[in-house]
Amino acid sequence: MHEVRAVVARSKGAPVSVETILVPDPGPGEALVKVEACGVCHTDLHYREGGINDDFPFLLGHEAAGRVEAVGDGVTDLAPGDFVILNWRAVCGECRSCKRGRPWYCFATHNAKQKMTLTDGTELSPALGIGAFAEKTLVAAGQCTKVDPAAPATAAGLLGCGVMAGIGAAINTGNVTRGDSVAVIGCGGVGNAAIAGARLAGARKIIAVDIDDRKLDMAVKLGATHTVNSKNTDAVEGIRAATEGNGADVVIEAVGRPETYKQAFFGRDLAGTVVLVGVPTPDMVLDLPMIEVFGRGGSLKSSWYGDCLPSRDFPMLIDLYLQKRLDLDAFVSETIGIDDVEKAFERMHHGDVLRSVVVF
Repeated sequence: MHEVRAVVARSKGAPVSVETILVPDPGPGEALVKVEACGVCHTDLHYREGGINDDFPFLLGHEAAGRVEAVGDGVTDLAPGDFVILNWRAVCGECRSCKRGRPWYCFATHNAKQKMTLTDGTELSPALGIGAFAEKTLVAAGQCTKVDPAAPATAAGLLGCGVMAGIGAAINTGNVTRGDSVAVIGCGGVGNAAIAGARLAGARKIIAVDIDDRKLDMAVKLGATHTVNSKNTDAVEGIRAATEGNGADVVIEAVGRPETYKQAFFGRDLAGTVVLVGVPTPDMVLDLPMIEVFGRGGSLKSSWYGDCLPSRDFPMLIDLYLQKRLDLDAFVSETIGIDDVEKAFERMHHGDVLRSVVVF
């Protein structure tokens, strides 16, 4: 049993606390990971606010990289010392999606079977089955994806959630390819990652849409060719103006609101694609004329985790980073300590950062 410091959300809406928790030695199929860095993702704030479920207390943190410290029985593809990115899609290989050759949709992903606890024995619910705002965490071995250790953990860990979600929304879900025009609505961490993904895929035009000029400036650095401040200019008109009046081939909605989804829908070209990667709340309702859904053709898609397959995508993207073709460092707005997570939530809420990253 390991005693470590970790960030815990005890009740809905309450500030998080840094507490001592107990982490078991790995059992069969599990791995103990010494966390080196973990990004502060909006999903962690959703957990704290009760927006995911009410299984408090939560052990927050999930966008992380670190070193394997120990493995349990039956684990043959990991060894102590391996540098890994943690993922929340440890594919089972047995569900109906895996058997159909679509493991990126795996419907029965693995998590650690043993529970991490508070010192009084209260079981913790780890965010997305990971719980990485902790000096050490226990995960299923399949949640560890080995990558080149030349990459710093601060950059590599971001692929564990937000950056992968954005890049994958463009490349995997949106199938962006060379010559395409792409619009991205919402240029926080995920949206700007979608811009970086569209650039990697060879998009001809990349239109960034946001209400914050700071985020639009970062979008340009990551590959946007056009910007639209939708506080001043109608988003749809701005996208059309940049695409000869036609709309974009692919529009990625990275906000998760009905209003911005409608902008994405009407901002795409005929037979174009809309990708929803922003996460809506359960109460949101979308109202679209069915004749427009039919008449505009194309496809309306949702992107889960960027439709990624960690074993395929993480090593590839780390290689691109090391080749200086993907600037993961640009997403790291600041590095902080474990005691600063609550302040980081405030900065994220106010749009001051793309990512705060906890360093251990």
